[in-house]
Amino acid sequence: MKNIGILSDTHGFWDDGLTEFFQACDEIWHAGDIGSLELADKIADFKPLRAVHGNIDDYKTRMVYPEAQMFTIDDVSVLITHIAGTPGRYEPKVKEILKTNKVKVLVCGHSHILRVKYDKQWDILFINPGAAGNSGFHHVKTALRLKIEGSNIFDMVVWEKKRGI
Repeated sequence: MKNIGILSDTHGFWDDGLTEFFQACDEIWHAGDIGSLELADKIADFKPLRAVHGNIDDYKTRMVYPEAQMFTIDDVSVLITHIAGTPGRYEPKVKEILKTNKVKVLVCGHSHILRVKYDKQWDILFINPGAAGNSGFHHVKTALRLKIEGSNIFDMVVWEKKRGI
């Protein structure tokens, strides 16, 4: 069984509440707009990190973290990218990946809106953890934690914290 922490849109800010929330996690997935290579390194020093760059990330971060990343945890195939669209309205690049790869979980960011939805059309779990940083229009910072065992995804928990606290 793997405990996974998922976040996005930190924009260079790490909330200390995330350290406690992700303490039991085996790894952390970051869906872009990390904000700096220094923050990515800080997260990677805390827990193993799988990350992609986002539209605000500089060239140094883009050199280390790809636009999209695919991997498998137990029997669950995962695609992480920053800009994916939403169920029913995926970006063309994402649609092409979904057409040619069996993906079970799609993780993205960009919208700063927490959203988890099962997409029947593609038979995938769509996860956008919202925004964990202080930059953007959101009023509440969010992140997710879940467990994967075999092909099962379960025990999803949401972390929330009002911005500015």
